[in-house]
Amino acid sequence: MSDTPAPDTPETSGNPDFDAMTRDIAEVPAVEVIVTVAVNLMSAAAVKLGLTEEGDRHKDLDEARKLVHALAGLLDASATEISSFHAAPLRDGLKSLQLAFREASLVPDEPGQGPGEKYTGPLYA
Repeated sequence: MSDTPAPDTPETSGNPDFDAMTRDIAEVPAVEVIVTVAVNLMSAAAVKLGLTEEGDRHKDLDEARKLVHALAGLLDASATEISSFHAAPLRDGLKSLQLAFREASLVPDEPGQGPGEKYTGPLYA
């Protein structure tokens, strides 16, 4: 008798086990999902703003604008759903990204027109 799984099982075919993934996500509280998505948006925006060790290698302000705007929208929409314990550091991170975007822009946006400022209000550098 062999200890190897049968061919074409999810473990051997390279396909994810969607039933297991569904069970796993069902156990995760909504606040944790929201915070995880927000942190991923923040990380991606930081990379696109050139704030990582590799700096300008991945810098793309158009992409950064989209990510910061999406982060601001997510935080605005979820403000009443997540506690201030979670929301405060995320808002601080968002503001830092907005300021970094403003500094990186050759032609700065007018106050209130920068990424995410539709949700957070005007940002003055």
